[in-house]
Amino acid sequence: MTQNPFDALGGDAGGLGGLDLGALLQQAQQMQDQLADAQQRLADATVDGSVAGGAVTVTLTGAGELTAVTITPDALDGTDADALSDLGDLIVAAARDARSKVDELAEQLLGPLAGGGMPDLGLPGMGGPGQAPGQLGF
Repeated sequence: MTQNPFDALGGDAGGLGGLDLGALLQQAQQMQDQLADAQQRLADATVDGSVAGGAVTVTLTGAGELTAVTITPDALDGTDADALSDLGDLIVAAARDARSKVDELAEQLLGPLAGGGMPDLGLPGMGGPGQAPGQLGF
């Protein structure tokens, strides 16, 4: 005789122990809507990164697309190869600064939705906070 895997959820042998699938699906839809909204806000955002006191500033979209580079005259200390190489380094550093800001913004907007894993649904034996693993091992 095989064991019903839903027995670990409690309730009668053939049921789901009072699990409200409609509420679970509604909660999942709400989370999906929140994630889509956060993704859209991130896509619409722009972030500036700068170095050397604003001598070089780059603008990135929330998706990481470079949209602008602003260079002040102070960023150029001559026109020789070393000065241009330094300018290139400043642009790269400003882009890295902007990218780290995009990553921080993404974490703020998406972190609670995308990286948090499944919420505790309060199901018996599912290893929620303060619960030991159930019969199924989680």
